[in-house]
Amino acid sequence: MAGVMDSVNQRTQLVGQNRLELLLFRLNGAQLYGINVFKVREVLQCPPLTVLPKSHPVVRGVANIRGATIPILDLSMATGLPGLQEEISNSFVIITEYNTKTQGFLVHSVERIVNMNWEEIHPPPRGTGRDHYLTAVTRVDNKMVEIIDVEKVLAEVAPTSESVSAGVIDAEVQDKAVMLRVLTVDDSSVARKQVSRCLQTVGVEVVALNDGRQALDYLHTMLDEGKHPEEEFLMMISDIEMPEMDGYTLTAAIRSDPRMQKLHIVLHTSLSGVFNQAMVKKVGADDFLAKFKPDDLAQRVVDRIKATH
Repeated sequence: MAGVMDSVNQRTQLVGQNRLELLLFRLNGAQLYGINVFKVREVLQCPPLTVLPKSHPVVRGVANIRGATIPILDLSMATGLPGLQEEISNSFVIITEYNTKTQGFLVHSVERIVNMNWEEIHPPPRGTGRDHYLTAVTRVDNKMVEIIDVEKVLAEVAPTSESVSAGVIDAEVQDKAVMLRVLTVDDSSVARKQVSRCLQTVGVEVVALNDGRQALDYLHTMLDEGKHPEEEFLMMISDIEMPEMDGYTLTAAIRSDPRMQKLHIVLHTSLSGVFNQAMVKKVGADDFLAKFKPDDLAQRVVDRIKATH
């Protein structure tokens, strides 16, 4: 297993080049799945689990790993498939960090890490349906790899509050907000809804797009029509991990165009915060915000409204 994770320490070199590394794994059958190595802390043989009464059925138990108690989710069951049937001790756990929380995903086997370009990662095929758990698909060695919408899984297993606390938004801000629009970009349907509901609470109109390529094309069309993005939008709030074009590459492309250099950009992501602070400066974004904290997100919009209006 050490060999599988050898390249994890090199992953930061890929960021900003529209590249990523996928850790490939399997659940119950032959289908390959992938998860961004950036979200992975470690991979290990499933340790002994302690079952918690009244926990969500997807949570197979908790494990004590390096002094921390971590919930272990059966990823097969979480995505609507039969849970892992074999002896759990023969399975593997992928320890991940999403939205500042740590959890383990129980999987049948872990394969290897592959280096890819985000342009090779595509949205799920049309007709997949509304209830699917895919955020993207790709091909490795001519085999289909499905990338699971982990944010959807976590939102169902351990929902977080989406409400904004009293006092974050005042009447004066809401009066100004109704005349303003915010552009949001995120490939996760759950994340788009969370962000949209939060921003609508502030009072702004939301334009939500699915990935960086779509957002850049949208902005270019706006420019072709003689419009100025910084005048049309109070700000752009973009995810980082997205098929076709990631948030870093999107930001760099916007900043390289003199016509869009004034557009205020906030990168909103579940990736590691410390490293992203450096990348924010490198690609020219104005701010970085960890997902998903409604008060923090609303406060960023409120501050921007007060600063500009």
